Amino acid sequence: MKNRLLLTLALLCAVTLTRAQDFPALDASPLDVAYFPDGLPLFELRKKPAAEPKIKLYYSRPQLKGRKMIGDKAAPFGKVWRLGANEAAEITFYEEVTFGSERIQPGTYALFAIPGEKSWTFILSNKTDTWGNYTTDENAFIARATTDKVSKPAEPIEALSIMFKGADNDAVMVVGWENTVVELPIKF
Repeated sequence: MKNRLLLTLALLCAVTLTRAQDFPALDASPLDVAYFPDGLPLFELRKKPAAEPKIKLYYSRPQLKGRKMIGDKAAPFGKVWRLGANEAAEITFYEEVTFGSERIQPGTYALFAIPGEKSWTFILSNKTDTWGNYTTDENAFIARATTDKVSKPAEPIEALSIMFKGADNDAVMVVGWENTVVELPIKF
């Protein structure tokens, strides 16, 4: 009887201690990654090591959920925006690139944007690991690139989406969200 009681207590303790952890809920703006050349997920890189990325971009994907975002509080016209949600987007260049008119060395940079109705400016900062743009240090901005390639999609885009298109040494970063699509050339 005493052994059964001890065994029952031991099992109860084991079950209590090994129960599932209380993980946080799924983030409302999940993290995503885009590569250039486009379509190079990690499993592809492992299968074809010669197909190494030239650019990798991490960003969070906020959802519209019936809200107005571009030109409003989330991404106001004429103001620096973190280009997504949560932490500022981070872009890694694996080769030297021309961003706007600046030659940029390989490395990882925070990526911000200044949305506009007819043009957008993208900004590289050497201050990474920042939450949003609340601690943005303009002294850390190293390059700006402005594009007037702003258009409207056929249908609204619910989640902020970023991808790359192009080939060889001509990459185009494409940002789409709500009623806006923006294209920014990046040269190698």
